[in-house]
Amino acid sequence: MSEQKKLTTASGIPYFEHENSMTAGARGPILLQDFILHEKMAHFNRERIPERVVHAKGSGAYGTFTVTHDITAFTKAKLFDTIGKQTRVFVRFSTVGGEKGSADSERDPRGFAVKFYTEEGNWDLVGNNTPIFFIKDPKKFSDFIHTQKRDPRTNTKSATMVWDFWSLNPESLHQVLILMSDRGTPVSYRHMHGFGSHTFSFLNKDNERFYVKFHFITEQGIKNFTNEEAAEMRGKDPDHAQRDLVESIDKGDFPKWKLKVQIMPEAAAKTYIWNPFDLTKVWPHADYPLVDVGVMELNENPDNYFAHVEQAAFAPAHVVDGIGYSPDKMLQGRLLSYPDAHRYRLGVNYEQIPVNRCPFAVNNYHRDGAMRVDGNGGSHPNYFPNSFGNITPDPAYKEPGMPLDSLFADWYDRNADGENDHYTQPGNLFRLMTSEEKKKTISNIVGAMSGIEGHKREEIINRQLCHWFRADLQLGMGIAQGLGVSVDAMAAHGQPA
Repeated sequence: MSEQKKLTTASGIPYFEHENSMTAGARGPILLQDFILHEKMAHFNRERIPERVVHAKGSGAYGTFTVTHDITAFTKAKLFDTIGKQTRVFVRFSTVGGEKGSADSERDPRGFAVKFYTEEGNWDLVGNNTPIFFIKDPKKFSDFIHTQKRDPRTNTKSATMVWDFWSLNPESLHQVLILMSDRGTPVSYRHMHGFGSHTFSFLNKDNERFYVKFHFITEQGIKNFTNEEAAEMRGKDPDHAQRDLVESIDKGDFPKWKLKVQIMPEAAAKTYIWNPFDLTKVWPHADYPLVDVGVMELNENPDNYFAHVEQAAFAPAHVVDGIGYSPDKMLQGRLLSYPDAHRYRLGVNYEQIPVNRCPFAVNNYHRDGAMRVDGNGGSHPNYFPNSFGNITPDPAYKEPGMPLDSLFADWYDRNADGENDHYTQPGNLFRLMTSEEKKKTISNIVGAMSGIEGHKREEIINRQLCHWFRADLQLGMGIAQGLGVSVDAMAAHGQPA
């Protein structure tokens, strides 16, 4: 009998539960976060035999992650097990809403995705340059992105669609305020932070669970364009961020980020002032300080853009032993949607493409499908259990069960009482800004909202102004004055100021 091999996902991540789906109780419904079920079924559905919808334009590079501090009390993930240990990484930066030919200096969040090629499979930490997002439930995602794309009638960008959606979803206010500050137009990918954004979890060697947020802090310092500088750069060099990254690495000026984490004990999540799984909220550092973990350096440009950057595929579903998910609703939705988007765009065997391939062992029962290039399992069985093969689940990778918030399944309002404070954190953020930052942010918001048009213009503007006022009086007054809106007239029409 040949040597036994550990059963793994297509990313090379060992797992145990190959035959049982994760459910809410022995007889309860299947949970969306059972990524193994998704991977098996999605692969099977595509066994018989396009530009990203979001994050279409991006830049990428290879590098290393080096552990500098001991966090083994919180996680048993092997990439963190020794100070000084290095793991190869591939990082892709991107704009979010624009097409592949859009300008790098557009006012937009920036994608910040890191693929760690670990000895226990690939770990994808897929986030943005902001610690939060516009929405908190994945059912809203396609609607939100439609507003950021082109009007179906005019085929042009529409400020009316954008602000109509935002004004009807005040949960977006925190992210909109960041976007409208100069953080919405970073000078380069090297001069911005990166965040996992979602709440994830750590499991230590005793299977104790901690909730965690990941922060990449740029060592190059934060640098942003003003609104006018960003507009000028769009005409001067729409590819300036791509050019900057390539040229800096080519000349040996390797960009670095310090990886830090915020760690929350599992029990604390039940009593914290904010819902720790709400993607529109941050954990204030005063409550959960940043803990040092390591340093990431990018030091190798791809030799072919398409082969590496364009075909790179990241999925937050890809976590390794010692790192797990959380009840973050947006994260739960992405566990399914990201791998499915890659299977549609690159094919069901996208993880065999070199930039995505786990450099260590990959053993499973996936077979066939377009572009199968790894030998397709040879003559080994394509089913489990079987009496002939040597791929078996390793019980050492069985995860502990997850306590549920309730035994009652329903469609819960994400903005019900207790979950509907959309104003305190954006207001706190505005009050942290300097006088100059406040002035520029208000100017950027006024400029963006001035593009609202049509017979609903006044209604949309007034609705959004109410949100700004609730966040901060100075912020609301500044925007109203910039738009030429009379606060007295708003009050007369029943709009609270």
